[in-house]
Amino acid sequence: MSIPVTMRALRQTSLNGPRDLRLVTDAPVPSPGPGEVLVRVTAAGVNYADISQAHGTFRDGPRPPYLAGFEAAGEVAAVGADVTGLEPGVHVVGVGHGAFAEYMPMPAVAAVPVPQGWDDAQALGLVVNLPTALAALKPLGRIEAGQTVLVHAAAGATGQAAVVMARHYGATVIATASAGKHDTVRKLGADHVLDSRDADIAAEVSRLTGGHGADLVLESAGGGTFEASLGATRRVTGRVVVFGLAGGEATLTNWDLVYKHQVHLIGLNIGVLIESAPHIFGEVMGELFGLIAAGVLTPAHPTTYALADGSKALTALESRATTGKLALLP
Repeated sequence: MSIPVTMRALRQTSLNGPRDLRLVTDAPVPSPGPGEVLVRVTAAGVNYADISQAHGTFRDGPRPPYLAGFEAAGEVAAVGADVTGLEPGVHVVGVGHGAFAEYMPMPAVAAVPVPQGWDDAQALGLVVNLPTALAALKPLGRIEAGQTVLVHAAAGATGQAAVVMARHYGATVIATASAGKHDTVRKLGADHVLDSRDADIAAEVSRLTGGHGADLVLESAGGGTFEASLGATRRVTGRVVVFGLAGGEATLTNWDLVYKHQVHLIGLNIGVLIESAPHIFGEVMGELFGLIAAGVLTPAHPTTYALADGSKALTALESRATTGKLALLP
């Protein structure tokens, strides 16, 4: 495969958000280092972490100017030293640095083969959104059949996967989404859909569960919704898995936990899970591919944007105007 010297890419030029994401046409094509593969990107995933990085609120995030994006799928163009099991021409999905570009280096251990019958864009989310949802439900959230799960942002890529998997595991699903997205969430199998902007979520969950509250809450909204999540959780045995803060930070004190919200709080960052508990991540990925093989999880159809429209895509996600996965096509 012929690899060019320069490429098109999106460069974040400030910490003022996605508006300062700029298309450049002369970025150097990186070379794969030891343990890395170079991927010819055919689709790059858009995530809330990209927005956090653009605002400088992502912990230990890159400083501008930097090539943006971290999730990509495409064809292996070259392999670095010490890489085994991956050859040029194989299609993979994974994470790295500089995904919003025509080429991206990726750690070989983070490269997952695109499932048979899926195209590259459909595989986006396979190493970010889907394992996040599954980890929140199973090894961390300890979901069991007959329990009730509250899924926030249920129309997003992670939320949609969580709804489908929770129903598969026999849970009753209460989902939140903005009014225009309710039909999308219902079609996924949610038992109840609440308006994320207008409803008194805690009161509604209490009513739907006979006053008990949800056994498990998947909390990615943050801000004022975080307080509602705590109030919607079953006392003493209920779990809240926190894996996002799209709505801003929230405050919780030890007084709250002792006197107001007697719940189990669990933090989840998929990158930290991979690094600190690789055996758990391995179990999650094994089960994930089992769900794919069984037809429980089927290829999604992301909303696609041209690479040059990356700022538009991130802005749409930030304003919560989208559903499902978003992808940039170089």
